[in-house]
Amino acid sequence: MGHLSNVLAGAAALAAVLVPEAAAQSCSGVTGRFQPRMGSGYRSSVLATGLRNPRHIVVDSAGNLLVAEGGSQGIRRLVLQDNGNIVCVSSNTQIASGSTNHGIALSGDGKTLFASNNAAVTAYSYDAATGQVGTGKQIVTGMAFQGTHPTRAIAVSKWSPDTILVARGSSSNIDTSTTTQTSARSMIKAFSISKGMQTAHSYNTGGEVLAWGLRNIVGMTEDPLFGGVWSVENQMDDLRLNGRDIHTDNPAERMSYHGVLNATENRYKGLNFGYPSCVPAWDPQNVGISGLLVGGLFKPDGVPSVAADECANNRMTGRLHFHAHTAPLDVKFNKNSTAAYIAFHGSWNRNPADGYRVTRVDFKDGQPVHAVTSKTAQVPVMENSNVGACPNSCFRPVGLDFDQKGRLFVSSDTSGEIYVIYGA
Repeated sequence: MGHLSNVLAGAAALAAVLVPEAAAQSCSGVTGRFQPRMGSGYRSSVLATGLRNPRHIVVDSAGNLLVAEGGSQGIRRLVLQDNGNIVCVSSNTQIASGSTNHGIALSGDGKTLFASNNAAVTAYSYDAATGQVGTGKQIVTGMAFQGTHPTRAIAVSKWSPDTILVARGSSSNIDTSTTTQTSARSMIKAFSISKGMQTAHSYNTGGEVLAWGLRNIVGMTEDPLFGGVWSVENQMDDLRLNGRDIHTDNPAERMSYHGVLNATENRYKGLNFGYPSCVPAWDPQNVGISGLLVGGLFKPDGVPSVAADECANNRMTGRLHFHAHTAPLDVKFNKNSTAAYIAFHGSWNRNPADGYRVTRVDFKDGQPVHAVTSKTAQVPVMENSNVGACPNSCFRPVGLDFDQKGRLFVSSDTSGEIYVIYGA
């Protein structure tokens, strides 16, 4: 696959002015640590504080919010109630312990809860009305922590209800073993839920490769109307080319498309996205390769050798690209699939700091309205008022999910908070 360098430039970005949020109504006893700046048409409130490293989140069929707390802290259930023009928590209880460090998902019927830690994916029976959780059953195993990236993003398909997707990142910044699929790293695999409930799958030898050559996928989702699977990826740190440091603005983070799981023929299934040998450009001018465009793949220093034209002609690129080291950790669509919202956690590998925000990218007919080469696809939704204080004194978005009323919930791991965005 080429890097689609012939795609025409996209439409200009929608104008969106970030403004300090007016004094917002708050839930009783809940005081957020930070005052976000909100994009035009959006407002927010703080739903909960004092959580322990909240990572991915999911809204259940009864409208409760389930939160995976990092460090194997378990899963919490926040029962919600409307309070004027905001939503608040009426009860907050732990429903599973020691079960997760990042990923959480529900089956299409809402009756099975899935959680991941660095070693396994576990399934539980779940009653949304009572919050009762059954005994856990490991359905995917063999992913024990190996080095740099312990998260295991998961997503359950509604278009292919027996399928769970599981992402496993690289073991280091440049994981040379991932040039072959046998490493079972830097990839997304699809597994049968029903078969896993009978006998657990081994991540190393089981499942089907949906995509590989992806350094560290930390968020995945499925388009609710068109069925396409999308992922967001954290790319390489400390990049150098011909001995020159180009890491401040390269490589690009990216959002990639993986087709529709239940399609008769999915031409995107099994594609290699280039890592570790090929990385996408965010600032082509800084890279200095003639003809290179935003999202175009190139070979940096210190990676396994490839043929001269391999990056340009035989590896797939992302569908949209984002500022280097902004660390996208989750992506979710609104209910009519006109926009995808992305949580950028921010990275240690850039000075000045960047990321630490939630943005929107607009969609039409199942694809972004902007071109692959666009640098203006992001519309501001919520960001820190003082990004210079990050990462230690700001909120850091991680997980996203919508409820049936169109409210977007956002977790912040370092501050132990959950925010709600209205107007999405």
